[in-house]
Amino acid sequence: MSGPLVFYIPGELTALNEYIGFERTPRIGSTLAANVKKRETERVRVGALELPEVKTYPVKIIMTWYCKDRKHDPDNVAFAKKFILDGLVRAGVLKQDGWNQISGFVDNFELDPENPGVEVSIIAS
Repeated sequence: MSGPLVFYIPGELTALNEYIGFERTPRIGSTLAANVKKRETERVRVGALELPEVKTYPVKIIMTWYCKDRKHDPDNVAFAKKFILDGLVRAGVLKQDGWNQISGFVDNFELDPENPGVEVSIIAS
């Protein structure tokens, strides 16, 4: 990998508190939460399809979270990195998202009410 691989996921991904709310819905919570994970992972997969496969490991992943407001704490927002990593694996960009492939993460948080989303950069470690 000669330079960073960068892509943008438009819109906010589901935050942790919202995800927990889906899980706790009586009788159908696990189904709702599973559907959220599937939907968000697919959003990332589709957005990452243009990226080439990473050949050199490990990598570091930098995520800049552009939030429309301060409704969620940064740790609740960054929970969605699970969807990002799973989507990158499903898109064939990463082989896996384990210890041998990922050396670390950097999370940056910005406010952007007009264009919320996540910029993801994959760099060689």
